[in-house]
Formats: sequence, structure tokens, C-alpha cells
Amino acid sequence: MLTMSDPDFTSTTTLHDLAKVAGVSVMTVSRALRGEPRVAPETRRRLLALAEEMGYTPDPDLARLMHRVRSRKKVKFRAVIAVIREWVPEDNLLGPSYQYVSLEAIRDRARGHGYEVEEFWLGRNGLTPRKLESILQARGIEAVIVSPQSNRLLCAEVDYTPFASVAFGYAMREPALHMCAGNMTLGIQTAAEELRSLGYRRIGVAVTSWIINRSQFGYSGGLFHFQQSLPEGDRVPILHLPHNRIERGQDSFSSWMREHNPDVLISFDTHVPDWLKHLGRRIPEDTGFVVHDWTSSMSGYAGIYQRRNHLAAAAVDLIATQLSQNERGVPQVPRQIMIPPQWVPGPSIRNQG
Repeated sequence: MLTMSDPDFTSTTTLHDLAKVAGVSVMTVSRALRGEPRVAPETRRRLLALAEEMGYTPDPDLARLMHRVRSRKKVKFRAVIAVIREWVPEDNLLGPSYQYVSLEAIRDRARGHGYEVEEFWLGRNGLTPRKLESILQARGIEAVIVSPQSNRLLCAEVDYTPFASVAFGYAMREPALHMCAGNMTLGIQTAAEELRSLGYRRIGVAVTSWIINRSQFGYSGGLFHFQQSLPEGDRVPILHLPHNRIERGQDSFSSWMREHNPDVLISFDTHVPDWLKHLGRRIPEDTGFVVHDWTSSMSGYAGIYQRRNHLAAAAVDLIATQLSQNERGVPQVPRQIMIPPQWVPGPSIRNQG
């Protein structure tokens, strides 16, 4: 038995030391020092006296950790990542023409880190940036993933100082948070190279300004770079559809098609195929068609697949890293992760196989 006169005894006494001297378990010592009623009064008095004699002092950091562990046993602990969306219907960016990272993809990754995920819609039911900040802080939520979905960018008005945070895409430039995005410069170049290898010569791209800005000009820049290697007669200027509501762009689209006559088109899966049909162009016999933002529900088309499940995983991993390193607020140097899109062949282009 250790005593204070033993050479192995030190002034840094631990629960294990107390337990060894007293001839009881560490759990019994811990319960006695906390005053739990399940320890007999005589045993508790003996252990308290021994702790004083041996100069035992609780470790405050360990005490806080153990309190948190014990609290989890009593009440289910909920570590939550908030996903901030925007509800601005008048911006016409919430319809089926536009794709965003799904809540389920974020949840799939978050579960592996031990987090739950909840969605908050700025602009819906009077939720302002100030109200959202109050809600998150009152609930002890320390992490947010931002998914900009409006021209107004209500998400840019949130004070991110208390939070570990990540944004999807380049739409919100200020404040500049850590960011995950698809590499659309690479996506357009890959698609264009695949289409040229299939015999297409005049490749047209028709998207809205929101899409171009959200990709930080990845569409226009990728197409411009690719076209520099082409004969000037094969270069088709990109069409900026005039409104976020795709259906309002039919006249502009028809004029552009007649003037430039692309033999393959990269654009939206909504409305555009019907416009081609209205112009008397069959897919793929007369005009090849590629969805600029392909998902598995679009199996009837070729497309550029953004791999949003990987975007979700990267965002959650960035959040977990910040939390583990106690990083909060707008970073001095934002980290940017770019996920390479994947080319997906489909029946809307010819000469496959």
C-alpha cells in the first residue's frame, strides 16, 4: 500500500492513487468525492479524509469533461450543424431548374462525425439574419453551412463571428468563408473535349447569369479557354439567358440558335429541350444536348455531374476540423475545396460507343 512516506508517492495525486491506497475502485472514489448517495457514509468520510491527507486536487479540465460525459448519459446530447438556406421566391432561384446540395447528403456525412443537421430558411416566416443569430446562439449551435439561393444574399448579412462556417459555391463573396464548390471550369472543358471527340464542332452553352456568377465564371472561362484551340468559325458565344425564370428566355434562345447554329448544346434540362423541339430540332439527330448540372434523375440526357455528395462531405469535414481546432469567425485566409465534376454519357448525344 502506498503511503505519503513511500518514494513512489508524489504531490500530484490522482483518483487512481486514492483508490489504490484505500483498496477500492476508482469509481467508488469518484462517487464519494462527488457526494453521491450510493456510497456508504462511513466510506465517504474515510475517502474524503484520505484525499485531504494525500493532497488530492481535482483537475478542472478533466472535471468539466467528465461532467459533459455524465450529462450525455442523463440527457441525449445534440451537437447540431445548421444549414442556412434562403427563401426569396421573387428571385426565381428555388424552382426545379436549379440544383443545390441536398440536406440528406449533408446529414449522411454529419452522422459520421456525430452531428445532427437542421435547416433554417432566411426570409421564410419572418426569419431575419438577426433572429437566426439569436436562435443559433440560444440553442448552443456552433457550426453553420451556408447555401446561397438568392440574388439578395440574405446569408451575407449574418454575423459569423461565433460560428465555425463553410459556404457552398462562390455566390457569397463577402464575408469570405471557407468554401466548397464544383470545378466548373474543368467541367466545361471536359464536356467540350468529350463532345469534340464525338464529332461535334460547334458547342454552345446557354445558362443564366446566376449560374455563371455562382461558378465564379467557370462556365464562361472554361468555354473561352477551350475555344482558343478551335478555328474561329467553330466558336459559339455563350448565351446569358436574360432572367432566372428560364421560361422567359425562349425568344433570346431562339434568336441565338438561328444566328450561331450550334450542333450541340450545354444547358438546362427544363424548358430548353422543348424549345429545341419548337425550332424543329431533334435530339440527338439534329442537335446534341447536355445538361449543365446533371443528376441521377436525368438519365435520359448526357450531362456534367457535380458530385454534390462529395461537396457535402467536404463541407462537413471542414466544419469538424474548425470545431476540433476551436476556430470561429471569418477566416483570415479562407480554404477553398473544389470537387472535379464527372462527364456522364447519355442518349441525348450521338456517335456514342
